[in-house]
Amino acid sequence: MVAIFKTLCLFIATASIAIGGEWGTDWEAAKAQAKKENKPIFINFTGTDWCGWCIKLENEVFSKKAFQEYAKENLVLMEVDFPRKKKLSDEVKAQNKMLDKKYGVEGYPTLYLLDAEGNKISGDVGYREGGPEAYVNYLKELLAKAEPAA
Repeated sequence: MVAIFKTLCLFIATASIAIGGEWGTDWEAAKAQAKKENKPIFINFTGTDWCGWCIKLENEVFSKKAFQEYAKENLVLMEVDFPRKKKLSDEVKAQNKMLDKKYGVEGYPTLYLLDAEGNKISGDVGYREGGPEAYVNYLKELLAKAEPAA
């Protein structure tokens, strides 16, 4: 029974880290992963169960193979959710409120590219028309502009 409990705790702890193009929910884990893998954080302030534009972005871009493949190789995905029906732990609620305030979010969806320290390297990416390929190309352009000249 103890082994099952430990396994369950380990699963829960690692489930919040963005692995393989999945959206993570642990801010400190996202920063650590970004630093370790030398990738930017793509932070998504969203209302997953009520925000129309957030749902549209998920359905048209984030759920598609082209975005997922790009994200898996190039980004650390961090979701900061403010749901109305879905339950979040008190820790995640407090973290999300802190991040919302830190980045001055005024509406959803709000998405930024950040460095491993959490500094903005883009303005609000938001919703963009054209599907996953166009979205990925825009992210590539933003990242190319953010890179220091060699």
